[in-house]
Amino acid sequence: MSGSILFEHRQVEDALNSIADAMPGTEVYLVGIHSGGADVADAIQSRLEARGTTVYRGNLDISFYRDDLDRIAPNPLVRTSKLPFDVSDKTIWLVDDVLYTGRTIRAAMDELFDYGRPASIHLAVLVDRGGRQLPIAAQCTGFEHVAAADCTVELVTGETWKIEQRQVK
Repeated sequence: MSGSILFEHRQVEDALNSIADAMPGTEVYLVGIHSGGADVADAIQSRLEARGTTVYRGNLDISFYRDDLDRIAPNPLVRTSKLPFDVSDKTIWLVDDVLYTGRTIRAAMDELFDYGRPASIHLAVLVDRGGRQLPIAAQCTGFEHVAAADCTVELVTGETWKIEQRQVK
């Protein structure tokens, strides 16, 4: 079941370009949060590499770090976390598709610290939908869209990307 389209493919492409443009340096340490954040990180990586930036890339699955795991799914799909570089003393760009309560980002930071102590962590998100429960803010945001608590905001990937909003039943 599809929802209402908030942002079309061209708008998403423009937002991804803006996020990549906001990441300074000749080396970038990019960590995507499974699953949507990993897709966004892949797209940002290709843009950074096209301009000659060296990208060190990893992914996190934060399933076992969530404080609300019992509420989101009875049998969560667990993927492998992979950080093929030392995070210690690096500036890490954590990437997710949609920022909502902040709990996913908190869990990702908890897991990231299990791999070492970064010099700093920056957050890049494709959509900030408001509704924060924790004091988390993104340094780079593609879109801001305030959505009601009874709605979901989702990145839909495929041949073309779009961002949809659905009402939760």
